[in-house]
Amino acid sequence: MKILTVDTSSNCSSVSLSDDATLLGECLLGEDRSNSGRLMDSISSLLQAARLTPDGLDCFAVSLGPGSFTGVRVGIATVKGLALATGKPVVGFSSLAMLAMNLPYSSEQVAPLFDARKGEVYGALYRCGALPDAVVPDTVLSPQDFLALVKHPTIFVGDGAVRYREVIQESLGALAIFPPWHANLPRACAGAVIAREAAREGKFTPLAQLNPTYLRASEAEIAKRKRESV
Repeated sequence: MKILTVDTSSNCSSVSLSDDATLLGECLLGEDRSNSGRLMDSISSLLQAARLTPDGLDCFAVSLGPGSFTGVRVGIATVKGLALATGKPVVGFSSLAMLAMNLPYSSEQVAPLFDARKGEVYGALYRCGALPDAVVPDTVLSPQDFLALVKHPTIFVGDGAVRYREVIQESLGALAIFPPWHANLPRACAGAVIAREAAREGKFTPLAQLNPTYLRASEAEIAKRKRESV
């Protein structure tokens, strides 16, 4: 099953191309908010290197968030366009579940954290075997409120874990575990693992339901509410 997977939920965007359990190629765009603008170039390069066209794929997959409001919209819009053009199905998945799958078969639970700005994090707690299993579902909280949910040894991963490392260590002490730096980068190929299993079970996401998971209102929505309340 050939799957093109896209993630633009954070500063580090990525695209992967996989065939069943084989990674054909992956493009990581680093920590740059302009990376979503290079998304189609990355997709074209991967397909060209694998000598494939969008029509030759079996399905597409995309992270739905939470994460960057603009980035998530760009990724979903791109995948929707490819799906409409080819008639291929799509799988949507949580960006936090994808990040947690950087550490499959971990002996401890995994806390993927994205920096949500405004003194908050997007976070969750997962047990990661062959697939992620949510212990605490995706949420947005202050670091302190999120850490109050942690009662057992936990591996913290993601840019939120990097930013709030001192806070996490001070709060949890020996319960807090931090992996090597490379595990903090969201990887589309980790999302492809989730998408492959969903596709094998026929659990595709209807395009009408392929929408961003924001967890909180955007700046535009907040501004609109303020205007309407005046």
